[in-house]
Amino acid sequence: MEDVNANQEVSNLTGDKPILASSSPNRIRLAVSLFYFGQGIAFASWASRIPDIKHALNLSDGKLGSILLALPLGQLITMPISGRLVTKYGSKLILTITAPLYVLALSNLGLATAPWHLAAFLFLFGVVGNMCNIAVNTQGSEAEKLFGRPIMTSFHGAWSIAGFTGALVGLLMVNLHIIPYYHFWIIIVLIWLNVLLNYKHLVLGKGAKSERKPKLFTMPEGALLQLGIIGFCSMATEGAMFDWSGVYFKEIVKAPTSLVILGYASFMVMMATGRFVGDKIIENLGRKKTIQISGLIISSGMFLSVFLPYIIPATIGFMLVGIGVSSIVPTVYSVAGKNGKVAPGIAIAMVSSVSYLGFLMGPPLIGYISALSSLQYSYAVIGVFGLLVSLLVGKIRAID
Repeated sequence: MEDVNANQEVSNLTGDKPILASSSPNRIRLAVSLFYFGQGIAFASWASRIPDIKHALNLSDGKLGSILLALPLGQLITMPISGRLVTKYGSKLILTITAPLYVLALSNLGLATAPWHLAAFLFLFGVVGNMCNIAVNTQGSEAEKLFGRPIMTSFHGAWSIAGFTGALVGLLMVNLHIIPYYHFWIIIVLIWLNVLLNYKHLVLGKGAKSERKPKLFTMPEGALLQLGIIGFCSMATEGAMFDWSGVYFKEIVKAPTSLVILGYASFMVMMATGRFVGDKIIENLGRKKTIQISGLIISSGMFLSVFLPYIIPATIGFMLVGIGVSSIVPTVYSVAGKNGKVAPGIAIAMVSSVSYLGFLMGPPLIGYISALSSLQYSYAVIGVFGLLVSLLVGKIRAID
C-alpha cells in the first residue's frame, strides 16, 4: 500500500471522524508496534535485573516490596497529567518526547547504591513511563480505527515480544557478567534509534479537536470504572509476575542461576503468543467470553506453580498465566478508547488510573505476604485475582 501524503485524512471503517495520518495504515501500524516494542524491552530490561539489584543492595523481600511501590506510585500520580497532555498536544508529540526519556530514566536504576536511590529512580521511571503508556495506547486506539477490526491486542503483543527479548538479553548480560548500568545503555541506543526512524509515521490525531476542555482529574464512573476494575485484577497479576518471577524461581523453585530468568521468559513468551492470536479469538468468541476464560487460565497457572514448585510444572504454570493475562488489558483499553463520551487519551488515563492500582498493590503485596509467611503462599493470593476477573466480567455491560 502506498503512503498517504502528509497530513492527509485517512478514512476509517468504524464510522468515526477521519483521522489525520502521515503514512499508510500499514506503515502506521508498524510504527506504533515498534513504539510498543521499545517500551516493552525497556521495562523487561529492568525486570530481568531485579534479582541482581536486590542482591547488590542486600534487600530483603519486605524491603524490596516497599521499594517497588515507587514505580507504580510515579505512574499513578502522573495519570491525570498524562491524559491532559496527550489530549492537548497529541499523542504523537508526547510519545516522541517521552520515549527517549523513558530509557534514559531506565539507566538511572543501574546507578543505585542505596535503597532510597533505587526508590527515587523507580519513581522517576514510573512518571516518564506513564506518559509513554498513555500516549502509545492512545496511538494504538487511533490506529485501530483505521482498520475497522480488533488489532489492539497485537500492539500489546509487540510489547510482550519485547518483554521476551528483554528477558533473553538480560540472561545474556547476566551470564556475561555485564553490570545493569552498561546493559541499560545498550537498550538506550536501540530505543533512540527506533524513535528516530519511526516517529514521523505515527498517527497525527483526529481531524477535529474536542470543544470541551479536559479537567485536570476526573474520577472514572460507570463503564470506565468497571473496565478499570477488570484491568486492576489483571495488572495486579502482571505486576507480580514482572517483579517477582525471577525471585520466585530463585528462592522457591530453586532453579540454577542460569535458569532463574526462565519463569519470567516463559510468562512473557506466552503472553506475547496470546496477544498475537487474541484479536482472532475475540472476533470468534466475543470480548466477554474471552476474558472469562482468561481469568480461569490465570488462576489455574498460578495455583499450579504454587502447589508444584518445581522447574517444569512452575514453568508451565507461568506460561498459563501469560496466556491468561494476554488479552485482558488490551481489550479494556480498546473499549475505553472507543467509549464515545470522553476523549481517548482521557478515557484511557481514567481506566489506567484504576488498573494501575493493581500494578501498585500487586508487587508490594507479594513482598508483605512473603515476609509474614512465604513467597509461595503470596503467589496463591495473587491467583485469586484470576477468579475475580471471571466473576466480574459477567456483570459488566460495557464489554460485549
